[in-house]
Amino acid sequence: MRASSRLMALAAPVATLLLVCGFASDSARMPDADLIVTAARVYQPLAALRGEERFPAGAQLLLVHAGKAEKLVSGFAATADANISFDGKKVLFAGKQAPSDPWQIWEFTLGDHSLRRLIANSSDSIRPFYLPAGRLVYAQRTPHGFQLEVAGRADSEVLAPVDANAGLVVTPLSYVPSNAVPTEVLADGRILFEATSPLGSGTTPELFLVYTDGSGIESVRCDHGAARWGGRQLASGDVVFTHGASLARFTSPSAHEIPVSAPRGNYSGAIAETDSGDWLVSTRASANEHYALKLWKPGTAAMQSVLVVNGEDIVEPVVVAPRTRPHHHPSALHDWNYGNLLALDARASRLGDLRKTPATVQLETLDAQGRVVVTGTAPVEADGSFFVQAPADKPIRFTLLSDTGSVVRKEQGWFWLRSGEQRICVGCHTGPERGSENRVPAVLLRTTTPVDLTGAETLPRSVKGSE
Repeated sequence: MRASSRLMALAAPVATLLLVCGFASDSARMPDADLIVTAARVYQPLAALRGEERFPAGAQLLLVHAGKAEKLVSGFAATADANISFDGKKVLFAGKQAPSDPWQIWEFTLGDHSLRRLIANSSDSIRPFYLPAGRLVYAQRTPHGFQLEVAGRADSEVLAPVDANAGLVVTPLSYVPSNAVPTEVLADGRILFEATSPLGSGTTPELFLVYTDGSGIESVRCDHGAARWGGRQLASGDVVFTHGASLARFTSPSAHEIPVSAPRGNYSGAIAETDSGDWLVSTRASANEHYALKLWKPGTAAMQSVLVVNGEDIVEPVVVAPRTRPHHHPSALHDWNYGNLLALDARASRLGDLRKTPATVQLETLDAQGRVVVTGTAPVEADGSFFVQAPADKPIRFTLLSDTGSVVRKEQGWFWLRSGEQRICVGCHTGPERGSENRVPAVLLRTTTPVDLTGAETLPRSVKGSE
């Protein structure tokens, strides 16, 4: 099919759009603000976590204004992934000008309809989000799958707009052989992203957090189980996500997810919250139907239909309005080839505390061919503490060994340390609810120099100490 014919085919379903605005006495109030949604003949919400295309039949962003819906931008074979600027005046999105083009990142100004391309690579760049200080985060397709990247200078002013040359200064954030796709920027400045669990080796979609310099990688919660994706933060600070057939939330006081008592349905992913606290959700009755946009007031028994397009999935809703700017995260990283990690008690674990202290801890990484490589071992103190130096910006994982060398406990997934990162963990997969004991770890009473597990002596020991 020629490009011109394909564009007409993509545009045709918009003419059959139906806006439905029904009201009931106990229902949510229809939002006054404009909305932007993605309309697609086929939407596969988890395809990117397999390195595949989420919109195999194309997609178009629609602006819903005053009861009418129309294309947000023209001249594109496909557009998706809208994110609104903090002042509510601009839109980041992923777009293809021609069907054969890779997805690239663009910015559209709502007032004058001006357009500029921010990220132009030879492979797909998807799911962009604004960050403070004129930067943005997105997922970039690489030989190792989609990886998180931040574009823009780290020393820009907090209120600075995105610079046209942001794509010339790119910081990789993720370092494991697994697809990672951002889904939200939280109020505290961390990036919420989707990947598979165990990270770097599993198949179950899960939600993770990382700072804007790639440090502090962690699971949002450690009660892994059913697939989770589509996380979005509410004004309350809670994070709402879907399991597909249901909705759930993370709330600060709880170490576990909390079910959301919502009407039955098949949910596509991310929701949007209106000023009145109602939720815009994309849902369908079964896998044989298309997603429609609905409005729901939490606690009520029914949803209102907002937007239906015949033969199209309506997904990725966002509200066009100013919003609170997230906190800006100052980085404390250094231009080193290692990071330091202090474990307070390797015996502690969400899986159950070990009764006997392991003798040693072994560090593993992956070489350029993806083979597991052991970089060394370090002693574990009687109180379970150890202090090691690990290679930076590489997949790493720990294995606890007995005094005979047998495996006591082993990490199934991977994580990473950034260059110069100084990190402390309570124990092995203890979860966010576990606090540390109020005592000095035995390893620091013995030495303040970490055991070098980088696999090579690249710096003098006097330089590589506890800086």
